[in-house]
Amino acid sequence: MSDNPMKILVVEDEPSLVFTLRDTLENEGYEVLVDEDGTEAVELTKEQHPDLLILDIMLPGKSGYDILQEIRKEKLTLPVIMLTAKDQEPDKVKGLNLGADDYLTKPFGVKELLARIEARLRRAGAYSSSREVEILQLGPVKIDLRESVVERPDNEEIELTSREVELIRYLLKSANEPVSRDELLEKVWRYEFSTNTRTVDVHISKLRAKIEMHPDDPRYLITLHGVGYMLRTD
Repeated sequence: MSDNPMKILVVEDEPSLVFTLRDTLENEGYEVLVDEDGTEAVELTKEQHPDLLILDIMLPGKSGYDILQEIRKEKLTLPVIMLTAKDQEPDKVKGLNLGADDYLTKPFGVKELLARIEARLRRAGAYSSSREVEILQLGPVKIDLRESVVERPDNEEIELTSREVELIRYLLKSANEPVSRDELLEKVWRYEFSTNTRTVDVHISKLRAKIEMHPDDPRYLITLHGVGYMLRTD
């Protein structure tokens, strides 16, 4: 790796796993930070600016869900891989809806972990390189993607969630072209298991209410029945 290695924060309370993760990641050239109970995770993220977070759900100090929620409220957009001993879909859905990027169920293989890390860091780099568009104007509605707010002529500023910002950015990459629900589930939600596409529909509906002057007759965030969605910018 380069003279400035990428930095990974590991939030995990199992000593043997912490040892394995630190040893494995340092051997791969990553700089590793560790928080063993979750109480310092948010502050470490704000102060140390890690490139990726590995976050256990079950922690003695603070739950991984709470940490993830705080991190996203702070508008920290680093990729987050969650670790869980439970191989249950509702747990995965909860974490992904809170803003997690990926999931690994214990026990997992080192090679799989490294592959997931590399994939998330590549994707994060692709997103950051395409973020020159920070202000999106849709008619009278101004969307500030950097600050995660919508300015409407009929309202004060409306906050966007981190998921909504990422959804806009992804649709913007294919502006004026259809994007399927399955593609959004894979690329924005990172679902790697069968799930109901209603998740996308609900988020689109909430986002449309924020960015469209007439959500029931949308002009920009369009539903293409049987196909998916399209963000019109013309």
